[in-house]
Amino acid sequence: MEYEGILLGMGNPLLDISAVVDQDFLNKYDIKPNNAILAEDKHLPMYEEMTSKYNVEFIAGGATQNSIKVAQWMLQIPGATSYMGSIGKDRFGEEMKKNAKDAGVNVHYYEDESPTGTCAVCVLDGERSLVANLSAANCYKVDHLKQPENWALVEKAKYFYIAGFFLTVSPESIQLVAEHAAAKNKVFSMNLSAPFICEFFKDQQEKFLLYMDFVFGNETEARTFSKVHGWETDNVEEIALKISQWPKASGTHKRITVITQGADPVVVAEDGKVTLFPVILLPKEKLVDTNGAGDAFVGGFLSQLVLEKPIADCVKAGCYASNVIIQRPGCTYPEKPDFE
Repeated sequence: MEYEGILLGMGNPLLDISAVVDQDFLNKYDIKPNNAILAEDKHLPMYEEMTSKYNVEFIAGGATQNSIKVAQWMLQIPGATSYMGSIGKDRFGEEMKKNAKDAGVNVHYYEDESPTGTCAVCVLDGERSLVANLSAANCYKVDHLKQPENWALVEKAKYFYIAGFFLTVSPESIQLVAEHAAAKNKVFSMNLSAPFICEFFKDQQEKFLLYMDFVFGNETEARTFSKVHGWETDNVEEIALKISQWPKASGTHKRITVITQGADPVVVAEDGKVTLFPVILLPKEKLVDTNGAGDAFVGGFLSQLVLEKPIADCVKAGCYASNVIIQRPGCTYPEKPDFE
């Protein structure tokens, strides 16, 4: 089988500005633990403050980009993955290009006049909270996707993954890819990504849910999705099942919902039933931060999915990848995986 360009991701490439902070800092900027939000005006000074006050690390991030990089790392097949998104023509943008190249991902960035997007990663007691200042990432245009050299990546790919965060940037691009996947019987997957996406981008999310063959998310996002849709249940297994039974645009593939729950078992809903897969437990002292844990899970999962492995193997690979990532700062990994 030809694996070149088999997996394509689209999303918001962001440079993570990561630091261990204190509760006062979180309170000052009204940041809740284990959340992800878009920066408002009140958050803008925090990037400077973090850089001057704490020991910060700059790590190439962005949810979809993280997942694609992890899938590439797990696969160890040159050129198996591609990615599109928008960066700035600046130092951070150059960093991003270098990092993607080192990761072995075939990136086709749109380059915008605004600065490369950043994401403040506030870590406290190992839990991460994200505040994204999209900037250039917010400027991705469907015209870039339509350029022949970029659309060629879509034609070539058999699996697509787009984080829910991209709904706020270019729904037109998602529409083109989703319709292509349905027409060509390819596999289209997205992530619930954050409570605010489920709440404030409900209509767009519902529109593309029709096309999703795989829906990823965590327990908080699943519960928010349930609340927004008036399902009146907090039971993650029930919610995963209901999402999997949502109508589909194409009948080629059934929908499978995969919900992670931190240290609790992964919930997989398909064919009207739910299976629980325990995760690899990590002693607290080994936890560095949970930044990128969900992204890494998806990357590991997709790495086996494109190899047409059974779902149990996909989940196992997802758990392996996230276990590696939470023992390191940000979404970073050793040179080679030792996944069996």
